[in-house]
Amino acid sequence: MHSAPTADLATDTQRPPRHYLPEAFTVTDWATIEPYFMELRDREITSAPELERWLLNRSELEAALSEDLAWRYIRMTCDTQDGGRTEAFQYFVNEIEPNVAPYDHALNEKMIGSEFLTGLDEGRYRVFVRSVRQALEIFRPENIPLKTEISTQQQQYAALAGAMTVTLDGEELTLPRAADRLKSPDRAVRETAWRAVQARRMQDSKALDELYSRLIGLRHQVALNAGFANFRDYMFAALGRFDYSPQDTLNFHRAIRETVVPLIDDLDLARRQDLNLPELRPWDLDVDVSGQAPLRPFATGAELLEKTTVVFDRLDPFLGQCLRTMGQMGNLDLESRKGKAPGGYNYPLDETGVPFIFMNATSSLRDVVTMLHEGGHAVHSFLTRRLPLSADKHPPSEVAELASMSMELLSLDHWDVFFTDPDELRRAKRTHLESVLETFPWVATIDKFQHWVYENPTHTEQERHTRWVELFDEFNQRTVDWQGLENIKPYLWQKQLHLYEVPFYYIEYAMAQLGAIAVWRKYRQNPQEALASYQRALALGYTAPIGEIYAAAGIRFDFSTEYLRTLADFVQAEMAKL
Repeated sequence: MHSAPTADLATDTQRPPRHYLPEAFTVTDWATIEPYFMELRDREITSAPELERWLLNRSELEAALSEDLAWRYIRMTCDTQDGGRTEAFQYFVNEIEPNVAPYDHALNEKMIGSEFLTGLDEGRYRVFVRSVRQALEIFRPENIPLKTEISTQQQQYAALAGAMTVTLDGEELTLPRAADRLKSPDRAVRETAWRAVQARRMQDSKALDELYSRLIGLRHQVALNAGFANFRDYMFAALGRFDYSPQDTLNFHRAIRETVVPLIDDLDLARRQDLNLPELRPWDLDVDVSGQAPLRPFATGAELLEKTTVVFDRLDPFLGQCLRTMGQMGNLDLESRKGKAPGGYNYPLDETGVPFIFMNATSSLRDVVTMLHEGGHAVHSFLTRRLPLSADKHPPSEVAELASMSMELLSLDHWDVFFTDPDELRRAKRTHLESVLETFPWVATIDKFQHWVYENPTHTEQERHTRWVELFDEFNQRTVDWQGLENIKPYLWQKQLHLYEVPFYYIEYAMAQLGAIAVWRKYRQNPQEALASYQRALALGYTAPIGEIYAAAGIRFDFSTEYLRTLADFVQAEMAKL
């Protein structure tokens, strides 16, 4: 088991020395890269130690390419209206990635076919070898140009969404900033903002529908080429879901509907009564029921970073140093602005090991949670930055999201840094715990929708809208009055970036949310041990299967109805204390 993290993991800002590539190596074009792939492909390997050195050399090359691509993506999302940044990203996608893919496959074949593979440490390499075997099984040369086209199409979503603004009271606002008005105690202000945001989204609803249809067609062809019946089954293999099946996720949806959806119905009924409204409307769901003004936990991105760092310091000085190092290196872009891509992410940088946090902060409680969430991902990057193989640094989403979602809850006791008023602190905590429960129904909706979409790839846009509304009504807002808004509901899925850019990466949020609640429950019982085991588990990266990583954190990888009910009850009990 890994020991406590060392300070240099969080303070070292230098890229480790290269052992294979020249120190001055940079990505310019394919001609500068190919000789290294050729050398790796053609190198004679005569022993297990030589195979291990070959793996490390390959990993070094992959890390350099990964970090170069990362910076191209980061720069593009920071300003989607800068054509040069988009062009630089597209160059990598169109000119480099398609050339890498055949070599990647050849190197996988070389590794698995090596007579010295059995001489490697089985415990150390078992997960990596399993993943490589899976990649070999699903690789098809004819999918290389299809994946390039998919990547190109996916970029259109960020461009469309990033350009969306509305004008309220004479001020042009990004949609995240406009959404802040949904917290206003003035119901008319909320309704105006909600309708404006939806009207703006509806302007591009046809374009977004057509884009999604193109992506579905391309993805389905990839699945057929690889010998799968549909893209859902292909993605379960591509995502390395060795630990559960499609049916297991469908069972999880049912467990959420039976266990959590009734709790949300009760919360919504209480909300309507507290707000003294004859009916709840969609614009009534984010306002504080106390009737007080929205919480404003910070004013600027710099203040958000400063306060989050204090929270992390209180938990463990190592955590705070991670954020300080990122700040010193300029690896953060936190505030919302026009032309910036939507959403938030922590992008690992495989060579330096110091990640980049991107988000669209507008001074809301949600932004605090997002910063804590992405900060959890960042800590994960720091804890794995010295693992030998790049593949070791990229655990599956069920583990990655455990890192981020646990941080949201582990930090709760220190939210007074953001909310010095006890009443505001209580409001903030309660709001967040409600959102923890609300995670489950929305995740189930998006995931079940994707199952249907890709099991029925020839569906029409109208069939898609109809199925979405059925699923939305099954899991969400069952006590909310949508009368007169029926034309908007069929398009609500279009705001979910994951559907366009990272298909099937979503159910992991619910699985990890369960794990995070379990980590928090353990923290309530023994804070020091819970935090230490959390960090030890994350430091494993992807050198162990999911179940073993969860066990290292002192919890179970379990999403049964019984486990879900137990942990939902724990959250309710914590809410009752506030």
